[in-house]
Amino acid sequence: MVIAEDSVILREGMVELLTARGCEVVATAGDADELLAAVAEHVPDVAVVDIRMPPTHTDEGIRAAVRLRADHPGVGILVFSQHAEPSWAARLLAGEASGIGYLLKERVSATADFIEALRRVAAGGVALDPEIVSRMLNSGTRRLDRLTEREREVLDLMAQGHSNRSIAGLLVISERVVEKHAASVFGKFDLQPTDADNRRVKAVVAYLQEVRT
Repeated sequence: MVIAEDSVILREGMVELLTARGCEVVATAGDADELLAAVAEHVPDVAVVDIRMPPTHTDEGIRAAVRLRADHPGVGILVFSQHAEPSWAARLLAGEASGIGYLLKERVSATADFIEALRRVAAGGVALDPEIVSRMLNSGTRRLDRLTEREREVLDLMAQGHSNRSIAGLLVISERVVEKHAASVFGKFDLQPTDADNRRVKAVVAYLQEVRT
């Protein structure tokens, strides 16, 4: 992976922590230009990107991430920031919304959770902080309005990367009921099954495409 973080202490701390847990960090970057160059050179499975980076400390990181999505669509992007901005998430999610993550620094309480999110994003999945999902969901319309409250809860948790078993535990329902809600979501999102299709991922992608506007 490549880590882009302008704080030297935080950047080096992340490298040490992740390396100790078996993750390979091939390069680090302190600004957007260094990030773009590092990804072009190494083409990692995933890049961890802070949003506010030099020189203006506004949105350099997210602009670099959007460019990476265009230039290297196979590289997962995990935004790791202290700022919960749905508009920034929307910019990143424009187009293909697989291999995307957005976590808030102060809400990651366990290294194992962070590493699990990294692996999910690297594998083409989605990992969004519940706060980001909630803020985006509140602005959503269209097909989302077809869903019942429980179906939206299930889809919300799917977008955060939870498995059916995890969703069942969080909502205190059976996995069978989760499967029924998921099937209903697939139908309302007009997602028909095919041999090589993963409707779960497609549902999350459709969901993110709707709530980003």
